Amino acid sequence: MILTIDGNLKPYYAQTLCMSFFPGVKFPEGEMPGEDVPEAHFIICEDGGGAFASASLRLNGFSQSHESYCAIEPGIDRARARQIAAGCAFFEAASVLTGVRPPWGVLTGVRPAKIASELFRYGYTPKAAAEWITSRYLTEPIKASLASSVASAERELITPDLVNKCSVYIAIPFCPSRCSYCSFVSYTSKKLLDLIPEYLVALEQNIHTVFETIRKLGREVSTVYIGGGTPSVLSAEQLRFLLSTVANEMDTSSLLEFTLEAGRPDTITAEKLAVAKEYGVSRVSVNPQTLNDEVLASVGRQHTAEQFFSAFEAARKAAIKHINVDLIAGLPGESTESFSSTIDRIIDLHPDNITVHTFAVKKSAEIRQENASVYDREGTVAAESVSYSQKSLTAAGYLPYYMYRQKNTVGNLENVGYALPGAEGLYNIYMMEEVHSIFAAGASAVTKFVSSSDSVGNCRIDRIFESKYPYEYLKDYKDEAGVRRAFEYEKTALDFYNRYF
Repeated sequence: MILTIDGNLKPYYAQTLCMSFFPGVKFPEGEMPGEDVPEAHFIICEDGGGAFASASLRLNGFSQSHESYCAIEPGIDRARARQIAAGCAFFEAASVLTGVRPPWGVLTGVRPAKIASELFRYGYTPKAAAEWITSRYLTEPIKASLASSVASAERELITPDLVNKCSVYIAIPFCPSRCSYCSFVSYTSKKLLDLIPEYLVALEQNIHTVFETIRKLGREVSTVYIGGGTPSVLSAEQLRFLLSTVANEMDTSSLLEFTLEAGRPDTITAEKLAVAKEYGVSRVSVNPQTLNDEVLASVGRQHTAEQFFSAFEAARKAAIKHINVDLIAGLPGESTESFSSTIDRIIDLHPDNITVHTFAVKKSAEIRQENASVYDREGTVAAESVSYSQKSLTAAGYLPYYMYRQKNTVGNLENVGYALPGAEGLYNIYMMEEVHSIFAAGASAVTKFVSSSDSVGNCRIDRIFESKYPYEYLKDYKDEAGVRRAFEYEKTALDFYNRYF
């Protein structure tokens, strides 16, 4: 796609607007005009009261332009006024040319509930905040209401004392097989899976560094989350080693939440769940994604719906307090009727937490390499599936409490966590809403230091990145390299906290 901007507008924001209408589009330098190459042009001007924008779009020999003005007001500073004006102008022009009106309008970004949270600080009620979002960002009312509902739930769950606490994330970047839509760094070959014993030894050292740093900072750990990959790819003995490592560093019974993202049903056994229960795990994820066996096979999930039911029953028998089920709406080959059936069957099981993701594919995913047209720009099936899930889950007593969005999502839709009251996944909220620091261990893990927020909710964030690949990570924590790495980690953390607390 060819994109040009005259005026003060961040290119990333303009690109995100374009991708809401053209999922998967790229913006290569030197792109030459062509019949099938979309062209977008923005003009931004400002006056004392706000920003004016003109946007034009050319597609397949047809062109459309639109103009918009956004005034500065509570909730809209000068930078946001430029974005809204540009967004609304482009949205109207693109809607005419493509016949598509993305449900989130011009509201971009990972955290749509953040806008509602900001409005609450200005005294808006949830209903008024939703109406404001609809009018300014051209969102569908049901989406604006969802953002407001999630922000309301977060307001009840995020208490003032949490800023002086922290959470811990531990990465197990290994899977039994790779899903064709996956974008995470995970390793599936036998050669790489054979690294797990050595990886756990290095991880033990990394975990000790993390907890020792937390102790020196005088912080209390609220939640621990073991994610992947697929953590349940570990054997029962390996899982015991990992969980005992955590237990040796802290009293896990003091945690608000201890999560094991077990994941793949075909890797979950009663023995592993018993180990998890023994060490205080209070939440597990058992993730079928869909109960359509044909779709599961087509996207590389090496399990069946029946295996999911068996794994879910095993988790329930293990008496782990909370069970989460992850689903994906809009997978290739899935119909609205098929996904709706999955929702109904999952509700019948009555897990206390259900997360509905929308299908999204990153550029490195296998399915995108094989099928460049994998995206449905209109996202009809995904939209209908997401709509059905929202109506059905809320009718069954589940409330939305957690939400985020991704680029290149089918239908420009969202990912939402629903829970029965009192069963919300706290780590997800703390991580997404940047409530406090997340200390992380493991290959590809990212420690995120978060300072206290100012009066308008802004905070300072710094990060420490662990090596992406397990074999690089092993070098980082071998012999003297591990000592240096631990020293650097601790020093970075102490420097940040001394500056911002």
